[in-house]
Amino acid sequence: GESGCGKSTTGRAILRLHEPTSGEVLFRGTDVVKLNAAQMKEMRKKMQIVFQDPYSSLNPRLNIEELISEPLLVNKVYDNKKDLYNRVHEVMDIVGLERRLSTSYPHELDGGRRQRIGIARALSINPDFFVMDEPVSALDVSVQAQILNLMNQLKKDLGLTYLFISHNLSVVKHVSDRIAVMYLGKIVEMADYKDIFENPLHPYTQALLSAIPIPRLDVEKRQRIILEGDVPSPVNPPEGCRFCGRCRFRKEGCNKNEPKLVDVGNGHMVACHLVADK
Repeated sequence: GESGCGKSTTGRAILRLHEPTSGEVLFRGTDVVKLNAAQMKEMRKKMQIVFQDPYSSLNPRLNIEELISEPLLVNKVYDNKKDLYNRVHEVMDIVGLERRLSTSYPHELDGGRRQRIGIARALSINPDFFVMDEPVSALDVSVQAQILNLMNQLKKDLGLTYLFISHNLSVVKHVSDRIAVMYLGKIVEMADYKDIFENPLHPYTQALLSAIPIPRLDVEKRQRIILEGDVPSPVNPPEGCRFCGRCRFRKEGCNKNEPKLVDVGNGHMVACHLVADK
């Protein structure tokens, strides 16, 4: 989804960095929203986040060893410094950070290494689930590729699950097994990544995919779908379908009744009156 649609807020609400005002967040059958402070501290060992900006998310007063060891110290994972720093160096090796950089500070490193610190810090306590909040958007293209390949490798080697947040569709296609498309605080379509790219059903998803440039001259250009109008205020969303005012297929009733997210087959979920009426 586009900027401001609620992607980061959703990720942070799942981890309760933002407190949800209603609803449930189920992690292996446990409603995270109902946990008290002590229970939530234990849950955070299983759920971690890698932030968008690899510089502002790191304490500039701490070196790499101290940054990566911080979650281990807070959660009292090790009783002695030898085991602690052995784990720190082990995680540095996993994410491709040279051990000679152990005493370096964030301002001395490039964006790619800073983001590797963020990943190593989150990885240090062996979580099962990561929220990746646009982890490569602040990086150069060549560095983006290194971080994405690292994430894919860690997913295979360690059996991790990512909630990967991004507005870059090429990146989403590269890393995702299943994709959810958001518009103005609501999920409008969710499916296997192949279904989303090969058979998008929601008009907003179709418009998003039409904006992806094809970097080949011998391929016929896809028809570009230009969305008209402005994005409504998320503070005061319109009645009915939130995309109605910009939809080229809108019909009578779309602006009055909010569509529900329904399964149209094979786990392909769509919230659109046009699709539901077929």
